[in-house]
Amino acid sequence: MTKAFFYHAGCPVCVSAEQQLLETLDRSRFDIHVVHLGQDAAKFADAEQAGVLSVPALVVNNTVFHINFGASLADLKGGAA
Repeated sequence: MTKAFFYHAGCPVCVSAEQQLLETLDRSRFDIHVVHLGQDAAKFADAEQAGVLSVPALVVNNTVFHINFGASLADLKGGAA
């Protein structure tokens, strides 16, 4: 099973993308981990290491898919500090 990480910050754009993503991805093929960076600031390092620049973003097989644009990771990190 392929691990997939969906990073978001809880904004309306992110929540909408999360709902669509969870309805669309085949859960028999993908182990989906939803990471709300607004609630779990400790995961910023993981997101940065994966190459996430903005949220919402999906990471699958070390490839980042930036979905729409809710907020830059740099802006979120600045607010979380």
